[in-house]
Amino acid sequence: MAVDFKSSETKDNLMRAFAGESQARNRYTFAAEQAKEQKLQVIEAVFRFTADQEKEHAEIFYNHLKELAGENIHIDGAYPVDISNDMLELLRKAQHNEYEEHDPVYKAFGDKAKEEGFLKVAYSFYMIAEIEKFHGDRFGMFAQLLEENRLFVSNVKTGWMCLNCGHIMEGEQVPEKCPVCDHDKGYFIRLELAPFSNQKQQ
Repeated sequence: MAVDFKSSETKDNLMRAFAGESQARNRYTFAAEQAKEQKLQVIEAVFRFTADQEKEHAEIFYNHLKELAGENIHIDGAYPVDISNDMLELLRKAQHNEYEEHDPVYKAFGDKAKEEGFLKVAYSFYMIAEIEKFHGDRFGMFAQLLEENRLFVSNVKTGWMCLNCGHIMEGEQVPEKCPVCDHDKGYFIRLELAPFSNQKQQ
């Protein structure tokens, strides 16, 4: 059933999603600063990387509202206050929030957009829902590594990369300082998780 966009629930859901993604971006930027202060630069990089993707999601949702440019859209919604000095807690809360966006929130928003006849919007909600699931998995993986004290230690010989200078080494744990650039061990990431790694996939 086709619905006028201006009076649609989809229009409200787009603004809710825009607000949610904008807030997530800021929460992750704040968390990244905390991670940096705690010398967990690899966690900082994960939060900043995800924050940049949330900004892109916000822009996608915002652009669907172009025909209402110049107007105000009133929405209600509940958004999390994830304030903690505990990095593990911040990672777990981020994981929870990403999973919630994945399902039920964005799937429900996609279903409503489809029902109202806005198929391009529905597609955006469904596709971004899948990305949020991946975000949740990634936050969960780093939370588990931190929780098990395996962020910089491995049970087996593992490849590691310094995110600052790109130094690659093998070992069961990272050194306290990078032997090349002298940056803190917090810059090291498992090689298989490193961005732009040319390591062959197993």
